[in-house]
Amino acid sequence: MNIGNLVGFSDTLPLKVLLFSICLVIYIMTQSVNLMIIALYLGSHHLRSPMYFFLSNLSATDISLSTSVGPNLLCTLLKDRNPMSISACVTQFFAYGFFTGFECLLLTHCLHLVVWSWLEILILSLSSTIMISHSGLCGCKTLDNVYCDFAPLLESSCSDIFVMARMETILLTVATVLIFLSPLSFVITTYIIISLSIFRISSKIGRQKAFSTCSSHLNVVGTYYGILISKYTDPSKVQSVNVNILTSLLYTLVTPLFNPIIYSFRNQEIQNALKKLMSHSVP
Repeated sequence: MNIGNLVGFSDTLPLKVLLFSICLVIYIMTQSVNLMIIALYLGSHHLRSPMYFFLSNLSATDISLSTSVGPNLLCTLLKDRNPMSISACVTQFFAYGFFTGFECLLLTHCLHLVVWSWLEILILSLSSTIMISHSGLCGCKTLDNVYCDFAPLLESSCSDIFVMARMETILLTVATVLIFLSPLSFVITTYIIISLSIFRISSKIGRQKAFSTCSSHLNVVGTYYGILISKYTDPSKVQSVNVNILTSLLYTLVTPLFNPIIYSFRNQEIQNALKKLMSHSVP
């Protein structure tokens, strides 16, 4: 089987150990916090509402996104070159693209688009994965990243460069419109309408409460799309390897940890359910 390599972050051993330790702690915390949200939703009858169904889906997505990249990323941080079979690389690419796109759509509309989000991203992820699988990937290539992303995989292709460039342009255009520009435009338009409505509220306290209600979603969306924009709007060939890897770390490990903290643990009902669970567990 053909083998590829993923590039580590630094050649300095102490820095590698430090980064590994930090990322390991973040990864464990991400899994624990998001699993707790899902457990609270399943174990608390008063949380069985559409909003908490959305939060549990978001937590499941964050667990899956960090798991699709995290373990292999941790191995890469400790090695100069981390061997990875092409089949494993393509599988990771599919999982990463699937859960990334799903979260983009999930953050757009929390209720009615959950099923549609799963189906749309499944189709797009399968299409891009099939294209990558049939692009004639060459063995013994070094990918300048800590996980298998779209652009590095295409650069390792042995197929005709012109054909692959056209396929890349078409697929990225469709994906950008469907899972990035459309959801982001919808979110921005929605918040403009909400802001205009809030400014019509005569009471200062009422305006503060309204802004506080929207702030959690706005913080999550801003963080998520901000990192996406910084990673993918700047061409990968222009970015330095370290900058690209740093944004990858933020995107795949940090945001899945921040989402439940910003979204859920500021919620009074979640806090009450957690206190109730802890009181029952303590003898």
